[in-house]
Amino acid sequence: MKPTNKLLSLSMGLILTLISLFAFPAFPACAEEDAEASLKLYAQSAVLMDADSGRILYEKDGHRIMSMASTTKIMTCILALEYGSLEDYAEASSYASSMPKVKLYVKPGEYYKLEDLLYSLMLESHNDAAVVIAEHIAGSTEKFADMMNQKARDLGCFDTFFITPNGLDATATAADGTVKAHSTTAADLAKIMSYCIMDSPKREEFLKITRTSSYSFGNYQEKDGEFLPGGRTFQCSNHNAFLSMMDGALSGKTGFTGTAGYCYVGSLRRDNCTYVVALLACGWPNNKTYKWSDTKVLMDYGLENFEYHKISEAAVDEDTFSPLPVLNGQTDKLGQHAFTEVKIEKHFPENESGSEDASLYEEEGLLLKKGEEIQADYKLPSQLTAPVSAGTQIGTIKYLAGGEVCRIEYLVAAKDIPAIDFSWCLKQIIAGYSL
Repeated sequence: MKPTNKLLSLSMGLILTLISLFAFPAFPACAEEDAEASLKLYAQSAVLMDADSGRILYEKDGHRIMSMASTTKIMTCILALEYGSLEDYAEASSYASSMPKVKLYVKPGEYYKLEDLLYSLMLESHNDAAVVIAEHIAGSTEKFADMMNQKARDLGCFDTFFITPNGLDATATAADGTVKAHSTTAADLAKIMSYCIMDSPKREEFLKITRTSSYSFGNYQEKDGEFLPGGRTFQCSNHNAFLSMMDGALSGKTGFTGTAGYCYVGSLRRDNCTYVVALLACGWPNNKTYKWSDTKVLMDYGLENFEYHKISEAAVDEDTFSPLPVLNGQTDKLGQHAFTEVKIEKHFPENESGSEDASLYEEEGLLLKKGEEIQADYKLPSQLTAPVSAGTQIGTIKYLAGGEVCRIEYLVAAKDIPAIDFSWCLKQIIAGYSL
């Protein structure tokens, strides 16, 4: 049987298809997928966050609950700054002196300035210093853990559970009766660091401490209500190697326990953009430098693939909205239709003095992947029913990036429109007869 023209056509089509598959290999759907696939990280859990908006730019199992070791101490430090005074004298207890290495070797009955203890905590990661701080601020490590957990909830870190002020592995019974380990997620840890460096009223003090390269201090003894030098001196050095690795490196804290492995949380600011990296279980002994490698990989990824955009670039103007008809609304004359204009209600953030600042609102933005845009989505009814009061919320504008809401504005009625009633009808009838 001779091949028909139809069969020949099908055969040639199949051959050309096969040739094209081999001659032109398939490319990724987009550069984004290719870039993300090329990120080779040692950490079991990792997050890159935009500290300004809290938006996660990249994650590897970022919501997995894990131990976090001494990265815990960023929470200990910020709470001490917010609830204590740097000039306070804190007494070392026998419990504090029993802490394992790494430690300052405090002795029971000694006193230390809170400021000095915070440098000991953040530069050398001394476990006993953390306990002295916690006991001074809250009276006990248990009560301090309650403060830590409350702060975590306030920040929206619901997968975090603090037990120790120094990050040593521990378990405890939570309020709901379950037994939990001292733990967090990379996403929560990045959120806590973002608060420490961006939003806390003590952020400048936090940055000063964590950026200091070396610090020296001494202990004190109490005599007749006065605190006198105790004769011991200490020298602290900053072990955060990331501070000298990249331009713009801002702050950070290392951590290690046998359960947690090497952990790190650090931040970088460049061109008014602030990035936070959080790493959990980033290798064990003999892999001490993995955390620095992963941090640089993630920071480079952020710097190369994201750019800052103001939310105002996508702003919706009030002229976008036509006046809305108001059913059963009073008008000046019988037979007319009632309408109200639509206004946009904006809530401006507060500046340092506590006053609303429109300029901060206009400058507010977030990091977007190159080519990504902020979208505006508004919801507004086609009509209203009287009575309507000026300022009544009638709709919303949502600004979205990657499907996530980054700002909400409210649409409100511009004026009062009472409902038609007997007195209005009578007034219109009388007015009609008088013409």
